Amino acid sequence: MTSRTLLFSTVEADLKLLTDNLKQLVGARHPILYAAAEHLFSVQGKRVRPAIVLLISRATMPDHEIIPKHRRLAEITEMIHTASLVHDDVVDESELRRGVPTVHSLFNNRVAVLAGDFLFAQSSWYLANLDNLEVVKLLSQVIMDLAEGEIQQGLNRFDTSLSIEAYLEKSYYKTASLIANSSKAAGLLSGVSAELAEDLYKYGRNIGLAFQIVDDILDFTGSTESLGKPAASDLKSGNLTAPTLFALAEKPFLETLIDREFAQDGDLEQAIALIQESSGIDKSRELAIHHAQVAVEHINQLPPSESRQALVELGDYVVSRIY
Repeated sequence: MTSRTLLFSTVEADLKLLTDNLKQLVGARHPILYAAAEHLFSVQGKRVRPAIVLLISRATMPDHEIIPKHRRLAEITEMIHTASLVHDDVVDESELRRGVPTVHSLFNNRVAVLAGDFLFAQSSWYLANLDNLEVVKLLSQVIMDLAEGEIQQGLNRFDTSLSIEAYLEKSYYKTASLIANSSKAAGLLSGVSAELAEDLYKYGRNIGLAFQIVDDILDFTGSTESLGKPAASDLKSGNLTAPTLFALAEKPFLETLIDREFAQDGDLEQAIALIQESSGIDKSRELAIHHAQVAVEHINQLPPSESRQALVELGDYVVSRIY
């Protein structure tokens, strides 16, 4: 199994520079917001999204050094992602993120919401300064998609009639849109053809979906320590993900437990047991593998390079997290 560190070794120096730049980009004009942002960017996050942007930037310019706009796009991508996490944590009332206190639990909800707004605004300003209208449109769509995904998730809480298709649509809005559109944007900054730009979008879309499905599996199979948040937190909050939706077809009593929103003692534990007894996790694993394989098929036309190979291996890495 390839480790994340090894996988991203091609862009390791780029990611180190990115982390340093992120703290500077938020500026020191607002001490509380700066403290909140510094807390976020100091946490040892996965940095998967900017790593993908940087790998695609290098893979689409194998004979040239990447340009400053590629680096700025990677930074913008991480800023948008981080802003969305801050808002999500407020909505979900999460006390931990990646094993450390969330912004709203360290400060308060007002500061957290403002910090998220601040990061969205900053990312939009830096985005406009890329002077590339197509890239601005792509990343602006992401910010709308993030809001749409959060709204859909809120409206569908404890909805046992939710389909796998609706779940994938919500997962696209919340997770895959940012990866898909920033992947395409990286290619556009490299001057790739319209056809290759679309393939890069599809790579990002499918990697993003695979990533979200795997995260949803780990919510049932991982420990609180490894997840950095309480296990089964999505189910408890009524966010029904792939393992639950597949299990509902096999375990009729699961619907009863969800419909009454785990109101009785032991309901949540019983629901988790029913999901783990079903084939829901196996079917979710198959779905994640499918999307990871589809993703890799869309970068076949990239010229051979270490960065392209890392993008291929990322498909295996994503699904290897559930073994």
